[in-house]
Amino acid sequence: MSVKVKICGLSRPEDVAAVAGAGAAYAGFVFFARSPRNLTLDDARALALEAPVGLAKVALTVDADDMLLDRITEAVPLDMLQLHGSESPGRVAEIKARYGLPVMKAVGVAGQEDLAALAGYEEVADQILVDAKPLKGAALPGGNGLAFDWRLIAGRKWARPWMLAGGLTPGNVAEAVRLTGARQVDVSSGVERAPGMKDAGLIRAFVEAARCG
Repeated sequence: MSVKVKICGLSRPEDVAAVAGAGAAYAGFVFFARSPRNLTLDDARALALEAPVGLAKVALTVDADDMLLDRITEAVPLDMLQLHGSESPGRVAEIKARYGLPVMKAVGVAGQEDLAALAGYEEVADQILVDAKPLKGAALPGGNGLAFDWRLIAGRKWARPWMLAGGLTPGNVAEAVRLTGARQVDVSSGVERAPGMKDAGLIRAFVEAARCG
C-alpha cells in the first residue's frame, strides 16, 4: 500500500502545482494568525481553486469558533477540516456535525503519557494526526520542525486512519514510516527553504522518500 502524503502550509499557486505534480494526496491551508503560513480567505479560496481533482484540500485551524469556521467553509471549497488546538472530543463532534466535512484531530505526543488522549478522539474524529507536542510556551501548535520518539507508537493498532507528523524531512521520512508503520505522513517546515516558503524540489524529494519507507 502506498504512503499518502500531506503537504501543509501552502501559500502560493506554485506550491499547489508542486504538491499536485509530486503526487501528494492532501494540500493543507493554514488559518492561524500567528503562523507564517497563515492565509486570508481570498488567498485560500484562490489556492483551493487551483487544486486539481483528487488533491484533498484541508483547512488547519486552532481552537476556531463557529464564526471563523463559518467564514472559512463558506469562502473556501474544502474536503476536510484539521483541528490543531486543544479542542475536546465533544467539540470535534460538534464541528463534524455542523459542517458535514470529515474532521482530522491533531494530538501532540512527547511521551507515553500523551497516548491516552488519542482514544477519546478516535471515537469522534474521522482521522487522527499524531504530531510532536510543541515545547512549553511555543507560539505555534505545529510546524515547529520537532519530532517525537516514533518508537512510542510502533505497532499500535488504530481505530481510525491516522497520519504521522512532526519533524519529518526528506531525509528521515522513510525511517519514520518503517518504524511506525504509518501509511500517511504530514510535513510543513520540512519542505521549506524559509518559514512559510515551500521548495518544490524538497516537496518532490519528500513524497518520493515517503513512498520508499
